[in-house]
Amino acid sequence: MAERAAIVTGGSSGIGLAISRALAEDGYAVTISARRPDKLEQAAATLTADGLDVTPMPANVASEDEVKALIAAHEERCGRLDVLVNNAGVGIGSAIDEVDTKKMDMQLDVNLRSYVIAMRDAMPLLRKAGAEHGKALIVNTASIAGKGGQGWLAVYSATKAGVIGLSQATQMEVGSAGIQVTALCPAFVDTPMTEWVQGQVKPEEMIQPEDLAETVRLLLRTSRYCLIPEIVFTRPGDPSAFAT
Repeated sequence: MAERAAIVTGGSSGIGLAISRALAEDGYAVTISARRPDKLEQAAATLTADGLDVTPMPANVASEDEVKALIAAHEERCGRLDVLVNNAGVGIGSAIDEVDTKKMDMQLDVNLRSYVIAMRDAMPLLRKAGAEHGKALIVNTASIAGKGGQGWLAVYSATKAGVIGLSQATQMEVGSAGIQVTALCPAFVDTPMTEWVQGQVKPEEMIQPEDLAETVRLLLRTSRYCLIPEIVFTRPGDPSAFAT
């Protein structure tokens, strides 16, 4: 069994893939998950080709059963869980009076509901890790849109604000068990989700996925007595950063 192990959802590209690489490079056995098996297998192959301990597990996190199966498969393989990264996300823009119910439910299910389910079902493993070494970690990818709602992204903004509140509340419950919860709140990150804005901001001038991956490393390297509940990422000199 691995000495440390992690689960990363939304791990086939962007932020999730960068965090998966960083954790695996630091000796974690990583289970990466995403909805599309083909894309996930390709991402995992790039990591395993570098000698990293990464196992792909396809899952649509909008399905409670598939989230449960993901955690069960990880436990069977690794026997432990020290880091849970809830990173799967979807953003669909529209005016509030044109919100499509199906697309609204998708964002609520993927961006918020799945985080609750994953934390709930992973908590026994996280509590064991917290009791063992005093610093199990939950990282929830929120957004700067959760810090200040963005027009035409009302549902997305609401889900990400919910992730921040969920993270804060969970920390109050599990802090005494040696578990830390941190919400990451980035502005535009150079990922497939931000392709729509690349005409306004060059990809190379966006926050990079590796910036968030290095932040996860920081969270794991600080002492068990140092809690960082939330991190906001913005572009230097961008006065509109809090509205993106």
